[in-house]
Amino acid sequence: MPDLSTLPAFAAYFGLGVLFLAIFCTVHLWLTPQRELALIRHGNQAAAISLGGALLGFVAPLASAMAHSVSLLDLALWGLVALIVQWLTHLTVRLLIHDLAAQIEADNRAVAGFAAVLALAVGVVNAAAMTW
Repeated sequence: MPDLSTLPAFAAYFGLGVLFLAIFCTVHLWLTPQRELALIRHGNQAAAISLGGALLGFVAPLASAMAHSVSLLDLALWGLVALIVQWLTHLTVRLLIHDLAAQIEADNRAVAGFAAVLALAVGVVNAAAMTW
């Protein structure tokens, strides 16, 4: 018989993780000048690559925070750090590529790939930093 005594903790951590993912997606889509979901619905691969990289760049440190946090409050604080770092990364990419939105709308997959890899790289470094 499996021991399900930790199921409530799992549910709480999982629920908070999903909530953070929803918050990140909502705010990221709001912060980007291009309408990524509409672009994706119309087959724009660059939008899918860029958004996918941002999501993975956020989820990596969130997963690390979930694995290393000692309480839900601890997870919430480190989840907030992950949000802020990933949004700062996106702002940095927008500074590096001044016409990022136009490039994504034009389905420039090279630019989207660069943005996605940068988001993921920063996310992995952020995740590693959270292992203290």
